[in-house]
Amino acid sequence: MNKSKLLIIASFFSIYVIWGSTYLLNKIAVAEIPPLLLAAIRFGFAGILILIIALLLKKSLKVTKRQFLNLIIAAFLFLVYGNGVFVWALKYVDSGFAALLASTQPLFVLFLLRLIDGKKMQRKSIIGVCLGIFGMYLLVSQKEIATSEGMVIGIFMILSCVLSWSYGSVFVSKADLPKNFFVSTGYQMTIASILQVFFSQIFNENIPVISEISYKVQVSMAILIIFGSIVAFTAFNYLLKVISPEKVSTSAYVNPVIALLLGWYFLDEKLTTQSIIASIILLTGVYFITSRKRVAKNKIRPSQKT
Repeated sequence: MNKSKLLIIASFFSIYVIWGSTYLLNKIAVAEIPPLLLAAIRFGFAGILILIIALLLKKSLKVTKRQFLNLIIAAFLFLVYGNGVFVWALKYVDSGFAALLASTQPLFVLFLLRLIDGKKMQRKSIIGVCLGIFGMYLLVSQKEIATSEGMVIGIFMILSCVLSWSYGSVFVSKADLPKNFFVSTGYQMTIASILQVFFSQIFNENIPVISEISYKVQVSMAILIIFGSIVAFTAFNYLLKVISPEKVSTSAYVNPVIALLLGWYFLDEKLTTQSIIASIILLTGVYFITSRKRVAKNKIRPSQKT
């Protein structure tokens, strides 16, 4: 097995397992740190560290004006809105439930590719979409959710975050960005951190006293920065340049399994029978979408690979 294949396998492991654990870690951290400030700290440290790594690897940090603009757009779609608002919603939604909602990403990606590129849906895709929509209906139509105002708002905001992240995936796969994925990731995180500090001040988030932050939150932050941000997000950006967006989005049906197990074990989160049935139907739909045959003309152009 050559180095390229090993790197792809390691990258998929990162976005499958490591990202699956970030739901739990964010849920723990957001209990003591405001969401936008939490994201700003996480991505600020991670972005600077990644850019330092890029310099040590003797990679050029120069970017064109168009690349810088695209980096700002990607940073906003992925990290400012896609992640920052998602973490805010975890105040109202269980981490495992949130992961299930995030598993709808392949549906969003499929619709966006249909709208943007005019790609026709294959039979498996149509079946997957129908199962996904039905599973989503079962998931969010439960009485406990309908009677909880905070839960409804949280679900709505999470779905809007999934849309933002999905569009970001399609955008990055086509956009003119720095060829080196360390440079691209580092800039995106640094830009996102600056924007999140700005929005944090606009929304008057309270800055917690460091000495009052518990040890478990400090550990969660460290893991989020090193593994959730530096390792997994770099792997994500790399995969988007060498693998199709639909294949990268397969993490959407692995992450919920990891998140559900960790939420159950560490936070005593519980799932109703209807939620379990809905998750099986939903993830089956995601499987149908991501396992369909790909047509050669639908592949990403070689010039966009690194």
